[in-house]
Amino acid sequence: MKLSILGCYSATPRTLNNTTSQVLEINNHMFLIDCGEGTQVQLRKHKIKFNRIKHIFISHLHGDHFFGLVGLISTFRLLTRETDLHIYGPKGIKEIVILQMKLADSWTNYNLYFHELTSKKSELIYEDEKVEVHTIPLNHRIYTNGYLFKEKEGLRKLKIHAVEDAHINVAYYRKLAQGFDVENEDGIIIKNESVTKPGAKPKSYAFCSDTMYKEDIVPLIKNTDVLYHESTFLEQHAHLAVKTKHSTAQEAASIAKQANVNTLILGHYSTRYGSLDGFKTEAKEIFKNVELAEDGKTFEF
Repeated sequence: MKLSILGCYSATPRTLNNTTSQVLEINNHMFLIDCGEGTQVQLRKHKIKFNRIKHIFISHLHGDHFFGLVGLISTFRLLTRETDLHIYGPKGIKEIVILQMKLADSWTNYNLYFHELTSKKSELIYEDEKVEVHTIPLNHRIYTNGYLFKEKEGLRKLKIHAVEDAHINVAYYRKLAQGFDVENEDGIIIKNESVTKPGAKPKSYAFCSDTMYKEDIVPLIKNTDVLYHESTFLEQHAHLAVKTKHSTAQEAASIAKQANVNTLILGHYSTRYGSLDGFKTEAKEIFKNVELAEDGKTFEF
């Protein structure tokens, strides 16, 4: 699982700081999460292939999370994209994009599908044989969702000596990897667990931005491998977090601790701070395994 941070600051882009956007690579999928202004420039800068992006997840309709979307859709068209593109986001996102395309007479030459979200409860919005994606309802000034990306259980690993000792024909190896009991060459049914072991542990990633402190999400992200949680403010500005419905670094750490996640990544920093060191310092008072998102930084788990 690989996470590339394209932008992780709040409000407005600056010379060296970009607004929220990131790319998650998980089980051969490449998902774009939020699409702040300048996202396509960051994609090019970090050599991320445009045609691998087939699904875009937008958390909410504040500009620092989606103002790069129409530009990216337009660039896909200019590059003669043929692959379908799916966009998941709050109700209204289709109207915004279609209006701009209509007035510019700039329709796509590829299929563009919108999956508009309205539920205030967690729901499954994407699923295939490898990965599933659930919404994480958040509490911000407008309707907002985070997203939970989860790998499904993969193939089991064969205990090859046990398989050979059980006289199982090689033709049944795939069935064993899929978890089935099989019949050996003597006509005896061999229990799967006696000749296989679990494969790699499925990985999971939770993206939570923007939101005020919300303990309701803890059960939804319980035991997640990696949690990205907004931390717009330090404790000295906690009153602003309440006013603007954002979180502090310590509040993000509290959520991570309660949810028993493995790693917490902080992001969505207010540009009022000259250094990010304080975010990590304050969060580590509550939760030990803390990382700082930075534009251009890549995490591999």
